Amino acid sequence: MSGWYERAFRHVLYPAYESGLRRRGTLAWLTAYERDQWLAPERMAALQFERLKRLLDHCYREVPYYRTRWRALDIHPGDIRNLDDVARLPPLTKADIREHADELVAESWRGRLLYKATGGSTGEPLRFGYTRESNERRVAVMWRGYAWAGSRMGKRTLFLWGGTVGSPSRAHQLKDRLYNAAFARRMLNSFQMTEANMASYADAIDRYRPDIIVGYVGPLMRMAQWLLATGRTPHRAQAVIGGAEALHEFQRKTIEQAFGCPVFNTYGCREFMLIAAECDQHSGLHVNADHLLLELLDANGVPSSLGRGEVAITDLFNYGMPFIRYVNGDMATASAERCACGRGLPLLRRIDGRVLDAIRTADGRYLPGEFFPHMLKDVPGVARFQLVQRQLERLDLSIVRDEDFNEDSLITIRREVKKVLGDSIELDCHFVDDIPLTRSGKTRVTISELPP
Repeated sequence: MSGWYERAFRHVLYPAYESGLRRRGTLAWLTAYERDQWLAPERMAALQFERLKRLLDHCYREVPYYRTRWRALDIHPGDIRNLDDVARLPPLTKADIREHADELVAESWRGRLLYKATGGSTGEPLRFGYTRESNERRVAVMWRGYAWAGSRMGKRTLFLWGGTVGSPSRAHQLKDRLYNAAFARRMLNSFQMTEANMASYADAIDRYRPDIIVGYVGPLMRMAQWLLATGRTPHRAQAVIGGAEALHEFQRKTIEQAFGCPVFNTYGCREFMLIAAECDQHSGLHVNADHLLLELLDANGVPSSLGRGEVAITDLFNYGMPFIRYVNGDMATASAERCACGRGLPLLRRIDGRVLDAIRTADGRYLPGEFFPHMLKDVPGVARFQLVQRQLERLDLSIVRDEDFNEDSLITIRREVKKVLGDSIELDCHFVDDIPLTRSGKTRVTISELPP
């Protein structure tokens, strides 16, 4: 897509869409976020705290859940004098939201919220409300983060993403086609991807010739493996943006090799959209600190001193149903470095996966789920895998093999697992034709079904 269309899209088509159809302010927020990203880290932290203070005051006045809970703990927003004091506020869990959903809605916003639900990959979908402004801001932050990978409004983009569940009406299908055509987007349903139809996805990429490819990490990896195995070279995009799942370094290398372009990692969740993203320095993921507060908590719910912990998010602009220190079940590791790009946004070194992805043993060992993709990437013949722990004494490893798998591969797997977990756990390996996706169309390579 030529540059003139990108300019026309941002300065003519999208403003017309906003003012004439939706009355939105996404472009104004995008301009502000693009400016603020260059603030010095100290000024960025001050801006973040200023926005947090306004939100906390609002929550105390208008949100029954927070007012009641904070008073019971003898906490007043005036007690939060700096970012370190935020640790005094109790984290918010999914169970809290399900039990107190009505009390979490601000009194002045009742009956005026928009609603979404999470995909429920852990088996329990979560419904949450948000204001139109907070949604506009989230879209603006998404555009800013994608721009770091070279993706801008109006740029020809192909999405390898989850498709609509169920049977949408003909009118809905027509609306989607018109929207995607106007926005220079092509959608491929990753839910329908199989080994048998992989060539049709490669054909679609070659026909559309996108500048940018955006996709779930799992399907991107699957397609990359197929491209390399078949020797097929697809249309070369300028960049691939991976999302929805943790991107491991061996996956990045495979996808870059297959698609012939750099891969950019992103981190987000449905409750907040884009939380952090890579720039072209690839030195970590920039946290959108001017839009939200991200903390890493230890097992006691306080900021981790190790630089690694459970993610807690506060959206600084959802005044309708605010989530304060919401723990979403993900683990991440912070970086103390400042990126060479010059942005004042702090960095995450990596996303480590879900809390429940960690493996535990009866003798008290704790192994991050990252171990298994790191180890199995070097085992010949393992095309895909999924490891599930249902008991402390046993692991179930499902393996999709290719022609390079042999008895030595199995010996290597058992030897490496024994090195880190000893004899306290039994490893049951079995071979399957495919690995099932979650309900939201994602791949989970390590799953713990043990209670937290």
